[in-house]
Amino acid sequence: MELIIRNIRKEFDRFAALHDVSLDIRSGELIALLGPSGSGKTTLLRLIAGLDFPTAGAILFGDQDASEKTVQERNVGFVFQHYALFRHMTVAENIGFGLKVRPRGLRPSPEQIRRRASELLELVQLPGLEKRYPSQLSGGQRQRVALARALAIEPKVLLLDEPFGALDAQVRRDLRRWLREIHEATGHTTVFVTHDQEEALELADRVVVMSQGRIEQVGTADDVYDKPRSPFVYGFIGDSSRLPVRIENGELWLHDRSIGISDIRAPNGSGTLFFRPQDVELVDGCSGCIAGTVVSSRRVEAMRRVELAIGGQHSLVEIELPIDHPAASRTRVAFRPRSWKLFPESTAPQAERVIESA
Repeated sequence: MELIIRNIRKEFDRFAALHDVSLDIRSGELIALLGPSGSGKTTLLRLIAGLDFPTAGAILFGDQDASEKTVQERNVGFVFQHYALFRHMTVAENIGFGLKVRPRGLRPSPEQIRRRASELLELVQLPGLEKRYPSQLSGGQRQRVALARALAIEPKVLLLDEPFGALDAQVRRDLRRWLREIHEATGHTTVFVTHDQEEALELADRVVVMSQGRIEQVGTADDVYDKPRSPFVYGFIGDSSRLPVRIENGELWLHDRSIGISDIRAPNGSGTLFFRPQDVELVDGCSGCIAGTVVSSRRVEAMRRVELAIGGQHSLVEIELPIDHPAASRTRVAFRPRSWKLFPESTAPQAERVIESA
């Protein structure tokens, strides 16, 4: 089922939670709505589900306008963070609930409902648990049951709101791989909300990065990580460091010192230089480089993350070094970014302003 969102605006007591949001989701696509709290991602998911209605704009399921239709009329499957299973029902009864409450003419027989529940338990890798109750399951098992229940009604669109947020890290990693396998097996058009960038980048066909009720960027994991179109996306996706710089005739200056980076496309004025902590090279001396004083050093998996104060504590950046690199214990370290992006302060659209290293 293709899903088309056109110029959606949503207001709550005159507060705009979404501003003119448009998005095309292809049939069978797995889309992640990614952003911090308050970015509008859950509001958008609720509008797609029919749990809320837009102030303006339209939501189309295929070629049909669903903007004013109820949840039941839209036939969506919904999986919540906290499972929302009925505690007094068995696993099989939970899975079959959506089928059991259908109007009489559309309701499958009890035997068909039991068969459907068994098939879905096989699909979510929980065979033989039909007669258990939610209290007898682990958190990961409950979320699998919740997904089976959402799939039982054969939804046009599957919606997941922070589906793994209540689970511990290892269970989340296992369920992410499992959800991707389920998606490939069933082919449902799926939209899930998350604030976990690792989850979004690993799972989704495309990631929709949101901030303050607007879509900042839509693209594959590689697109949003390697080619961020705005300072927000660069800072939110992956680890990054930033420095305020001055641009003169294409050359970048930090205070009164050239940092050895230039681009003739950059307009004169102020800007912000972004780079990843792992994308740096150490240099001897500081003729055309960035130099700072070591403030702290910590281990991050197989690497060491060093925090540097640049320009007398005015700016703090992080760089990544091999775990046993001697520079981690030095008082002063000089480096130069190998890969970087510059966002000049300009009135030009952000998508056109970004300047990056070759």
